[in-house]
Amino acid sequence: MFRFGVNEALFGLMVIPLLGALIWSALTRSRRALLEFGDAPLVRRLSASVSWRGRVARRILVLTAVALLVVAFARPQFGTRVETVRRRGMDVVVALDLSASMLAEDIRPSRLEKAKLAIADLIHRLDGDRIGLVAFAGEAFLQSPLTLDYAAAALFLNAMEPDIVSAQGTNLGAALSVSLDAYDDDTGQDRVLIVITDGEDHEGAVAEPVERTLEKGARTFAVGMGTPDGVPIPEFDAAGRRRGFKRDSEGNVVTTRLDETTLMDIAERTGGRYYRATPGGSELDQLAKELTGAEGRELEAQQVTRFEEQFQIFLGLALALLIAELLVPDRRGVAGAWAGRFR
Repeated sequence: MFRFGVNEALFGLMVIPLLGALIWSALTRSRRALLEFGDAPLVRRLSASVSWRGRVARRILVLTAVALLVVAFARPQFGTRVETVRRRGMDVVVALDLSASMLAEDIRPSRLEKAKLAIADLIHRLDGDRIGLVAFAGEAFLQSPLTLDYAAAALFLNAMEPDIVSAQGTNLGAALSVSLDAYDDDTGQDRVLIVITDGEDHEGAVAEPVERTLEKGARTFAVGMGTPDGVPIPEFDAAGRRRGFKRDSEGNVVTTRLDETTLMDIAERTGGRYYRATPGGSELDQLAKELTGAEGRELEAQQVTRFEEQFQIFLGLALALLIAELLVPDRRGVAGAWAGRFR
């Protein structure tokens, strides 16, 4: 089977006839101008050494070489071979806390926005790894199943806001359970679970989900958003304008602080690592580098047919014609010599 890798390049062949016409026109005008220069017999005698056939042959060689170069750029392919293509990577599930406390601004622009920026950066760095998203607060649900479609995952990430979870709070146990359900049934060491939360107000027990995490072989990396110092939780109206801070039933401003104890314990028990996010974001960058630097296991192997690239043949022929063009003479030997009027 014969095909071209870049069919669009073949449009360049349309220039060849135009280029040939221009060259032929230039040769014709040059010869006509020479004949009009003076007495025709005298001009023919003066130009007897010029090989017009040689000049035409050289132009034809150049045109043919250009055509072959265009064909070479189109990447002609013929001949096939069968290869086994193996895809290696990890299954990465990211559980993002969407509770109201994630709107706190002790990390700019806010805990939630900083976390979403870090996840977006991680998605951008992935290559061959599947990514899934879990949203949680007082309850948890699968926002995006494991996928290689990073653009779709980014769209789902942009839609993750606190108002998509009806029950507020931080049910870390539910987040772990839903995240584990997102993996395939087979076990393996290529599974990574990332939990991004301020760790506050745990509503669900985490002991059983952590045991399931160990059974699934999912290393858990916990990212703590915020600072241990209490900060207020901003509230916004429907237009997105700040209207003050969250208050309790007695009118006191509600504060939120980072609770790291449970997060550190989960990460340590599952063979992962705990990171505390800082305004600079270097820890989140370090986590992304650690994950994307891992090779992962073989996820898929399939037989594919590869076409052999044959542009070298046409490129070689074009170079050979260009060299031949240099060797073709445009002058010829003359039997006699003209002595001129003066002796």
